Amino acid sequence: MSMDLSEFLDVFLEECFEGLEVMESGLLNLDEGTDLEEINTIFRAAHSMKGGSAAFGFNHISEFTHVMETLLDQLRSGKRGVDRASVDLLLASVDVLRAMVEGLKSDERPDEEVVSDLTRRLQATIEALPDQAEEEAAGEKARPEETGAKNEEADSAESEAGEESGPPPADPPQAQDAPPSKPRLVKSSGARESSSIRVSIEKVDLLINLVGELVITQSMLNQVGEAILQRGGPEAESLLNGLAQLERNTRELQENVLQIRMLPISFAFNRFPRLVRDLSNKMGKKVELVLTGEQTEVDKTVLEKIGDPLVHLVRNALDHGLETPEARTAAGKPEKGRIELGAQHESGNIVIRISDDGAGLDREKILKKAVEKGLVNGREELSDERIDNLIFQPGFSTADRVSDLSGRGVGMDVVKRNINDLGGTVAIQSEPGKGSTVTIRLPLTLAILDGQLANVGEEIYILPLISIVESLQVRTGNLKSVAGAAELYRFRDEYIPIIRLNRLFGIRGGTDDLEKGLLVVVEAEGQHVGLFVDGLLGQQQVVIKSLETNFRQLQGLSGATILGDGRVALILDVPGLVRLFHETMNRPAAIAAVS
Repeated sequence: MSMDLSEFLDVFLEECFEGLEVMESGLLNLDEGTDLEEINTIFRAAHSMKGGSAAFGFNHISEFTHVMETLLDQLRSGKRGVDRASVDLLLASVDVLRAMVEGLKSDERPDEEVVSDLTRRLQATIEALPDQAEEEAAGEKARPEETGAKNEEADSAESEAGEESGPPPADPPQAQDAPPSKPRLVKSSGARESSSIRVSIEKVDLLINLVGELVITQSMLNQVGEAILQRGGPEAESLLNGLAQLERNTRELQENVLQIRMLPISFAFNRFPRLVRDLSNKMGKKVELVLTGEQTEVDKTVLEKIGDPLVHLVRNALDHGLETPEARTAAGKPEKGRIELGAQHESGNIVIRISDDGAGLDREKILKKAVEKGLVNGREELSDERIDNLIFQPGFSTADRVSDLSGRGVGMDVVKRNINDLGGTVAIQSEPGKGSTVTIRLPLTLAILDGQLANVGEEIYILPLISIVESLQVRTGNLKSVAGAAELYRFRDEYIPIIRLNRLFGIRGGTDDLEKGLLVVVEAEGQHVGLFVDGLLGQQQVVIKSLETNFRQLQGLSGATILGDGRVALILDVPGLVRLFHETMNRPAAIAAVS
């Protein structure tokens, strides 16, 4: 009987990528010194990939992995010492394997010349050992007795997979070695495999959407229940108690369903040891990378979109932040620089910090460049924080020369835009001679939002709590009007522009008297602005509905939600709102047209 393995292909590919991560991480750890257990882990991952690819008939992968596995076997048997050249060669092999696996999804193969060249280099390294043939022959006889019964389960699993699809390439010494460390296509007795299942993200998203609808329905029922309670009657109190229980259960269900999409941020962090290693070698810098909070969980969608901004920031810390070993020594610092990448939960958000102990930002140079570009007025006095955050402006760069790493003025503004699109904020703090820290604040999930409800006329808007600094009553003594510019309000030590939402969105019925409304101070685009609203209605978690999916994208709005009374409330995109305000400042006639 033949077996159709095509349905297992997605599982195989996912396990291949997991194995590649294990190999790369283990090889990077070998830079710190020889660790037999680490070498065994790398070997098992390679061995598992070789067997799986042979079972599917991907012989180009199994044959290349076999050569790589032979070199790993020399390392774990002690025939060869771990050195940087071997680690570099194996890391390059992991890159080729990754390209091969990725090519399976698009029916493409990596450059044959690159594969052949790397295979020759691997073979030459393997054959460089004297009397290798005799040592391998001895090893074949010794291994079954050394490994003993602990490998019987692995042998059984290998034979089960191989019966239907054919055995992997001939490889007696390696085939009976340690069991694979990752889940295989056949059932295993390991607790890890039996404690989880693989579910497509589409099914999870559908479940989350349904729970979101349930939350909205429950909120509607609550309002109906309160109306019934006011009228009284023997059943009213029982109904309200039942609705309260439904609310608790719904909230618990929502929180647990959202947890399904949560993944440790290590999935985003794992690429950086390799990145830092390669770039530091290229730039001639010595760097220690410290990762903390890798198990901090975040929504899968956030995780997927935060990767590129983090790469920009770490590369920037390496290129601009850390000095060369000679410069560090001259400044009385250790010649090895330090970059810290950490994550933690704070007040319902995830906070990611990228710190370095480098030279810090050159504020004089930044300010000079900003004046040249017309980003600031040369007569304006700016705080250190405001100067530091000028680096997030589009096209801004202080690099004296353009390299393949930086200097083109792209990167930091992209970082800010991508983080803003996720509903988060980014800021930088720096101390000359001591280093810089970039702080990113993000919501844990994009499915729900902690929001502040505010009314403008008859409309209700929702402001993300993460953006709000303070809400206050307007004092006319702090107002300032500038001809041809926005109304300004003195907030602490600065004047901030006032954005009247009723005028910006063309809403009728909203108050125009600043003393009768409230000013909600928010932070966006590296500055504070005041949003003028009629009043605040309370805070609540809301289920986010996409405007783009259900209607069309609108500047200044990030989505919508359905309130308990069935009304639709629009969710404000604070950075987009600020951009829209600045655009309309020079087009007064357009303000009335915005609706």
